[in-house]
Amino acid sequence: MEKLLFEIGTEEIPAKFMPGILAQLQEMAAKKMGELRIPFEEVKVYGTPRRMTFIASGVAETQADSTVEAKGPSAKIAFVNGAPSKAALGFARGQGVDVKDLVVRDNYVYAVKHLAGAPVKDLLPDLLLDILTSLTFPKNMRWADHEFKFVRPIRWLVALFGDEVIPVEITGVKSGKFSRGHRFLRPSAIDAAKEHESVLDAAKAVFDKAASKVKNSVASAVIGTYGAVEIPNADAYEKVLYDNFVMVDQDARREVIRQQVIDLANEQNGNAEIDEDLLEEVNYLVEWPTALCGDFEEKFLALPKECIITPMREHQRYFPVLADDGSLMNKFITVRNGGKEYLGIVAHGNERVLRARLSDAEFFFNEDRKQTLADRLEKLKTVSFQEGLGNMNDKSRRLVQASTMLMMALNAKVNKEELDRAALLCKCDLVTGMVVEFTELQGVMGREYAKLDGELEAVATGIYEHYLPRFAGDELPGTDIGRIVGIADKLDNICATFSRGLAPTGSQDPYALRRQALGIINILLDADYHVSLYKVIAGALYLLNIAPEQTGKLVPQIGEFMKQRLRNMLIDQGIRYDVVDAVLAEERNDDFADLYARAVALNKFVASEEAPAVIQAATRVANLCKKIETETAINPQLFEAEAETALHNAVQSASKEVLAASVKYDYASVLAEAVKLVAPINKFFDDVMVMAEDEKVKNNRLALLSAVKDVTHAVGDLNAIVQ
Repeated sequence: MEKLLFEIGTEEIPAKFMPGILAQLQEMAAKKMGELRIPFEEVKVYGTPRRMTFIASGVAETQADSTVEAKGPSAKIAFVNGAPSKAALGFARGQGVDVKDLVVRDNYVYAVKHLAGAPVKDLLPDLLLDILTSLTFPKNMRWADHEFKFVRPIRWLVALFGDEVIPVEITGVKSGKFSRGHRFLRPSAIDAAKEHESVLDAAKAVFDKAASKVKNSVASAVIGTYGAVEIPNADAYEKVLYDNFVMVDQDARREVIRQQVIDLANEQNGNAEIDEDLLEEVNYLVEWPTALCGDFEEKFLALPKECIITPMREHQRYFPVLADDGSLMNKFITVRNGGKEYLGIVAHGNERVLRARLSDAEFFFNEDRKQTLADRLEKLKTVSFQEGLGNMNDKSRRLVQASTMLMMALNAKVNKEELDRAALLCKCDLVTGMVVEFTELQGVMGREYAKLDGELEAVATGIYEHYLPRFAGDELPGTDIGRIVGIADKLDNICATFSRGLAPTGSQDPYALRRQALGIINILLDADYHVSLYKVIAGALYLLNIAPEQTGKLVPQIGEFMKQRLRNMLIDQGIRYDVVDAVLAEERNDDFADLYARAVALNKFVASEEAPAVIQAATRVANLCKKIETETAINPQLFEAEAETALHNAVQSASKEVLAASVKYDYASVLAEAVKLVAPINKFFDDVMVMAEDEKVKNNRLALLSAVKDVTHAVGDLNAIVQ
């Protein structure tokens, strides 16, 4: 058993690409090794800004043997009077086997070939090249005169099977044992720089300011020359790179960064606010992390907290530091891709950049305060909504009407004046200087400015919450006003875009309608809002002045689009696909909170011991119900067997309980009633011939089964469940 190491060295890769690249690399390496029948124990992946690597451990030196079967002509054609025919001889020759070794099975002849496994090292060059060329990226590059495209130009390759180099070549780069250490910290680079120290010092003495530029350019050239570090074997990979100041294990590197940030914040008597997405991004910006602390003028703390944190986090990749009471301190923590030398100088440079950002924020904040949010309604007329559908002022006034419509549909107990005010002002911060400069603050600044304008707390909160959720996993609105305005806004966007014939197709979704649809669904489920979504969609289209004939086509189209998002969400949450199909089979049900409750209850039920018997009985009932030609009422006087009467009594009792439980969306209790019907259903089928010769008796029995089906299929179409 050996280890297989494959490192692809590149120029710096965008940090946001790296998690997806590594997941893809791990999956592809395992898949392609499996396809080639190369036994291995596990595949681990490593990544830094300049490299993506996989190491497969426990790789066998010989490919697994295989047996290949090829189907030939029928036995009658292959053998005539026991002797092989020309067809058999030709088939055997084509397969490279002796005709007497042909096997007869299922009235056909087969050529069975036992292939011995090849040496794995002979397979690896093509395997590694296949993996490299099969990787896909959000964006690709071409460089020099090469036609090959990759996420960034490839600069080196390391391919080792144990300590043996596996030959791989692409775009003129050949694999070997040499990787690259840290650009500036590796020993070879430092030693090389020292050799040129006297030259650099002389230049500095003559031209003080120019010398620093000369030193940087010369040092860069020197470092580029002395970059290679030898990897003697696959086992030594992590240690050799660590000795050359590269923490190649991204999971370990992430935790080092986290702990450094926490410790540094504690030293400042504060607590670091660590955003996991930011931590992940920083993790793929550095190879040798060193956290450092800087500060900014206390005067900036007079700004709203988010006005400081957003430039820090979104623009500068800094971690904010909070006091024990949750207030923001005039400190920040950043992570350097390097060692501990000259941290004061590095911190000073970062402080200067942040000071400029915060000065901009201070200026925009003071300018914005010269007008109230309400004063900005008129300016919204200068901001277009969608082509042919007016401007953002029109949309704001439409949201007031849409929010009222939703409030009534939901029977929500909210203050209508507060709801109207939040809907009217929710887009006004789009024309503030702060949001124009820092777009991430939309909604946040609307809330802050509303408070400063003296608007009610519920109005300010609703303005902020109507944008939620902004991305997968984001917080959801916590108030009815925020939820209602948020649903109205997102639904307005979806309906407007669909009305223009711009529904998402494939991977194309320029208006982020899928995200907004998921946002609506998450809000409905989180708040347990029960509403006819199709009616709400029709209302939104009406407010957009869409013609009735077009509305008739768009409502089911948008409704199906929304249901597909619900389907994907349920499956992502671990609900069985057949359970989802069973619940969504009832096309008329457009209450998503109801559908969710059904799916959760049915998913739990199908894993129970009672489920097989219920599904079997319910399926049998449903199949017979397909034979119903005309609906008839149940007539107990036509019953001829005790089993009919017993089933009728049972289903009458169950129907009452099902109705009571369904009103409360208690579908576990509904399914419990279906369990109670199993015994009388089975007894009925044992004792009664449903398709009797007497037409009245037959129809009466089918009517009884129809009532039974209403109970057994009350949660979903059990025929869709795969047993």
